[in-house]
Amino acid sequence: MRGLDGKVAIVPGGATKIGRAVVAAFREAGVRVMVADIDAEGGAAMVADGVGFTRCDLRSDDDIASLVQATRDAYGRIDFLVNVACSYLDNGAESPRAEWLEALDVNIVGSVMLMQAARKDLAATKGAIVNFGSISARVAQTGRWLYPVSKAAILQLTRNQAMDLAPDGIRVNAVSPGWTWSNIMDQLTGGDRAKTDTVAAPFHLLGRTGHPEEVASTVLFLCSDEASFITGTDIRVDGGYTAMGPEQAVPAIPKLME
Repeated sequence: MRGLDGKVAIVPGGATKIGRAVVAAFREAGVRVMVADIDAEGGAAMVADGVGFTRCDLRSDDDIASLVQATRDAYGRIDFLVNVACSYLDNGAESPRAEWLEALDVNIVGSVMLMQAARKDLAATKGAIVNFGSISARVAQTGRWLYPVSKAAILQLTRNQAMDLAPDGIRVNAVSPGWTWSNIMDQLTGGDRAKTDTVAAPFHLLGRTGHPEEVASTVLFLCSDEASFITGTDIRVDGGYTAMGPEQAVPAIPKLME
């Protein structure tokens, strides 16, 4: 894709499965990457030519400032922010105030603070931001409040950022993955990808979970010059999840005649 070679990206959550796929795709396109994550061991293991690592907790303004400065020092510029990092903390209707504040701090506020810290750099390079929404932003999910609400807020944040950062030449978009082979899927199934695909199949028109690389390729597109007239939107990388609707992919009318 045009306009990526030689650029610099910060990827909070870059040590996760999806984050690593984003980093790998960026590196293949010639983008230098600063991985930011609370997983110091996982992040450090990714360090190679063109990939740096800074331990960063998005709940800390000092950590965010250090991340931005470390990227400037290492690469001399900042072109892209890709906000993969998120919290899955969620006890639904029983979630106490502290859990609400933590989830919103990680999933929304941290990315805003990072944008503020890097805004001048992004304006100088006419850069781009990619936020991570989710299919969870558009449907009610039993027993889940914090994650879906924060992801819905991210989509509104994306629109607001796109509007107010456009005068700086900064584009802002979001990707909303469906069920994707990610850290949380790995943890919940004990690493059983086949089981994950089986459970996911009825909810996705394509009958499986997504590959992290499929999400990563969409991120690269949104950062590239191919997407130079795209801002304020959300691309659903969801295998048809949101298109399906409550009837799923089975005929409903015949059931009335049984």
